[in-house]
Amino acid sequence: MAVILKRKLAELRRKYKKSPRDYEKQAIVAIGSLYGVDIMNDNVIACRERLYKIWNEEYTDHCKTEVSDETREAAKFIISRNIINGNALTLMCVDAEGKDTSAPIVFSEWTLIGGTQMQRSDYTMSDLLLYNDNSEGNLFALTEEQKEEGGIFLRRYITHYKKVQDYGE
Repeated sequence: MAVILKRKLAELRRKYKKSPRDYEKQAIVAIGSLYGVDIMNDNVIACRERLYKIWNEEYTDHCKTEVSDETREAAKFIISRNIINGNALTLMCVDAEGKDTSAPIVFSEWTLIGGTQMQRSDYTMSDLLLYNDNSEGNLFALTEEQKEEGGIFLRRYITHYKKVQDYGE
């Protein structure tokens, strides 16, 4: 996952070398496109820390004096939503001992809309897998009919991309 993030950020650096503001927005989208589930909490913590370190180093190096702590907090929040302590076999979140809880694994799809607005749409992993037969590998590519069958879409939030963390878990 770290290699993929580095590759995405390198491409953004090339594409937005003269626009730190556009790089910042797209770097948030890039971190929002990575997902993971692990049953071991220490692996989840290590992965989150590693991804954030990579993201923050690139962000700081590219945006220099235009960096924002608010954007950094948004990146941390997105990582915490996308790298989940859970059981991929039962599709449930797990506690500190790796035991299933009653909470399903929920993934958030992050979409930049209207220039600075970020839309977060939450879906349970079980519904994404159940309703998605898309051979292209995009779990969130559900048809309107599939979405209307019920149980897939949980909630949606729209806010400024720097304030995604203000809409909590």
